[in-house]
Formats: sequence, structure tokens, C-alpha cells
Amino acid sequence: MTVTIRPAHEGDLPALLGLYAELHPSDPAPDPHTALETWRAIETQAGRTVLVAESRGLVVGTVDCTTLPNLTRGTRPFMLVENVVVLAAHRRSGVGRALLEAAHTLARQTRCYKMQLLSRSSRKAAHAFYESLGFRTIAQGYRLYLD
Repeated sequence: MTVTIRPAHEGDLPALLGLYAELHPSDPAPDPHTALETWRAIETQAGRTVLVAESRGLVVGTVDCTTLPNLTRGTRPFMLVENVVVLAAHRRSGVGRALLEAAHTLARQTRCYKMQLLSRSSRKAAHAFYESLGFRTIAQGYRLYLD
């Protein structure tokens, strides 16, 4: 399967929402107006790049990358990686690898000293995948959900 990785644009919004519904099936779908406003805020946010994987004209995966300025590590920024998702029918075909390799390239281009992602502790297959790409479990993560 041939996959092209590119920055997402507004026209990808329906596909992104479909992917996110696979990632978090219990989340309510946002109303179209709110989703569009949120997308427009995302695309204008400094350091933020949402990448999509496209195959045969279909968006089959995505990753959300945010490069953050930093006053440590010689003022080199770091990248947070979120919302890694590939359509179920396209998993285990190299799409996720291509997305994270593109994120890695972006991190290097922006001089990041690290890429960081969190994954729910129950997602063992995802952890094995991340480790196959060089990610290591070296810290304990914490979350505080606000609602």
C-alpha cells in the first residue's frame, strides 16, 4: 500500500473526526460549527502540525505534533505527540510507522531534543509498536482529568 504523509488541512476535518471516533468511541461527536472553530484554532497554533496519512485518496491515519519552546536542554524545544490513530482496516500495514517517522523528521527539523507521547497502560500492542520505533518507557506519566 502506498501512503503519503502530509499536513492536514481544513478539508480533512471529517476524516479526522472519523479517526478520532475510532480512538475514543465513547466521546460524543462535536457539532460541526464547534469542530470547525477548533480546527481553525489548531491550524493557527504556533508549533502545531497535524499530519495525515493518505492512501488512494483516503485519509487512513493521523498524528498530532506540537513543538514546544523550552528553556532547558540548551533551549532546544521538545515535541509532544498526541492522537496517534490509524483506521482499523489499515493497521499493521505501515501507516502508523510512516506517520511517526514523519513526526520524527519534523522533530529533527525543529531541533527538538526529544519526542514524548503518552499511551494508556492497557494498550500493550501500541506500546510494543512504539518501542519498535525506538520509544522507551523511561518515565512515569501522570494525568489529571479536569471533568
